[in-house]
This record gives sequence, structure tokens and C-alpha cells, in this order.
Amino acid sequence: MTIPKMLVTAGIVLIIAGVIWQVGGRFLSLGRLPGDIIIERGNSTFYFPLMTSIIISIVLSLLFMFFRR
Repeated sequence: MTIPKMLVTAGIVLIIAGVIWQVGGRFLSLGRLPGDIIIERGNSTFYFPLMTSIIISIVLSLLFMFFRR
């Protein structure tokens, strides 16, 4: 596979993921799951989506494993 084809494929995948994220955000509260770290002090907020990252990693690993076979 050539570089331009890989870039087009990656772009399409990112667009689809963005649409799913926007539409799915209404039904699934990704980004505000139990296990995500949120520290609010004064005017600053630190946010680290630990559980969201783990779930996304598992889903992507399963998808890549499925499509590799």
C-alpha cells in the first residue's frame, strides 16, 4: 500500500470516528466515565481520561485484530 492510499484511509477512519464520537456522545458519556481523573482547583482544571483511554484502546485492539484476520 502506498503512502497516499494510507493517508486517505487514515483520514476516512478519523472522519468516521469523529462522527461516531459526536453522535455517540449523546448516548454514551465517553470522556466522563468513572475512573477518569478530574482535578478542579480555583481557575484551573486538570483532566485525564484514564478509563476512556482504556476502553478506546480495547475497542481499537479488537477491531484491528478482527480486520487483520
